[in-house]
Amino acid sequence: MSILVTGGAGYIGSHCVAALVERGYDVAVIDCGGHKAALKGGRLYEGSTADRDFLRSVFQKEQVDAVIHFAASSLVGESMTAPEKYFRNNVAGAINLADTMLEFKVPYLVFSSTAATFGEPERTPILDNDPQKPTNPYGESKLIIEKMLKWYDYAHGLKFCALRYFNVAGAWHDGSIGEDHRPETHLIPIILQVAQGKRENLKLFGTDYPTKDGTCVRDYIHVEDLIDAHLLALDYLKKGNPSATFNLGNGTGFSNRQIIEAARKVTGHPIPVIEKGRRAGDPAVLIASSQKAMDVLGWKPKYTSIEQIIETAWKWHSTHPNGYGD
Repeated sequence: MSILVTGGAGYIGSHCVAALVERGYDVAVIDCGGHKAALKGGRLYEGSTADRDFLRSVFQKEQVDAVIHFAASSLVGESMTAPEKYFRNNVAGAINLADTMLEFKVPYLVFSSTAATFGEPERTPILDNDPQKPTNPYGESKLIIEKMLKWYDYAHGLKFCALRYFNVAGAWHDGSIGEDHRPETHLIPIILQVAQGKRENLKLFGTDYPTKDGTCVRDYIHVEDLIDAHLLALDYLKKGNPSATFNLGNGTGFSNRQIIEAARKVTGHPIPVIEKGRRAGDPAVLIASSQKAMDVLGWKPKYTSIEQIIETAWKWHSTHPNGYGD
């Protein structure tokens, strides 16, 4: 089976490519801003899903059976100041991709959505069918795509699974590929940069939240567990099942202080902290219920402790002090 992975040279996409190659799939990759060195296989086509002619050229060269779609702009803060970029890249890119899939009769799409579609949650843990009220253009763009895909399915029979991630972390089990964002905005790699000596300290935003230690609580999912869910979703669609949406997380919340203490334990570094005030728009607690994914897809995360997740991330960061170096 031939799978096209968009955004396949990015953090999550490259892990998906690695897993597909390991399982014997034929893989093609579209990417325009990731790291070539992160690819463990597949044929790379450099370009954007926002370019319909480019997409058509790829589909003409490849016999695509299904698409896993990661390609997107994904910085929440940037989306607040440049919303047009997020609707152009994310929404217009998804329309181009869906239209091209219809043209070339590709029936299955696994879509990388986000917990940001929920906005401020009304309850914890967040269920798959809870109200979606995004509080930023990034989350709004992903929600628009989810709604769009529902109508593409209704009108044209394009079957999809939309997977809403919470906080993704960790690295490939052997430490050969991992997380290298520029600039880095995710908590765990920023903490590990302190342990590497690349930052003097960690800025901890908000210590007065209504949580057990006053810091934000988040649900962390290991990147390999996340990719397992994508492949299970693909199998689910291939079996003729209806389109569906799934939340993906560990179902357990870890506070920022817990993350820092776990990183100190794993790295042996003191990781100095400077406490700052809250950042606007940070909810106190975000935890997913992944019960539907477990029941329907048969998914079960393997990395359930935060120390396990950080250990794999540290294996990558400590052996790749300059990331991919490109």
